[in-house]
Amino acid sequence: MEPDHETLFVGTAEAEHVEMYLKAIWHIKERNEDVKIISIAKMLNVRQPSVVQMLKKLHQRKLVHYSKAGVYLTEEGSGIGNTMMRNSRLLEVLMDSALKIEINEEMVCGVEHHMNTQFSDALCTMLGHPRKCPHGLEIPMGSCCSAD
Repeated sequence: MEPDHETLFVGTAEAEHVEMYLKAIWHIKERNEDVKIISIAKMLNVRQPSVVQMLKKLHQRKLVHYSKAGVYLTEEGSGIGNTMMRNSRLLEVLMDSALKIEINEEMVCGVEHHMNTQFSDALCTMLGHPRKCPHGLEIPMGSCCSAD
């Protein structure tokens, strides 16, 4: 590839959509609330039938257990939700503490889906392994945090 040739990356909206649902469920559980269709719908600003449709997909993909008994993240689903929360909260710390700019949730949401573990760990290390985001919520630890 020529040095001046630029490659553009097109992410899949479907993958980001899945991650947002898992993040929302993870966040509701973090608040020690029961995960209900209405609470997911409110958090994501979507209609309840859309939530039901996505929960069925997530259940088929073994990312959640979805039944009349409720909605629960599987180990894999919880891992993705945890990663998404870690990414967004690290980005909030970056904007607030390091860059001294107003936190832009839309930007955070756009970037968090494209952060790999190497990037997240490097950002966490650069920020001094913060334990709380600017909103006072806990930042899930990464493998880089236990190294210090």
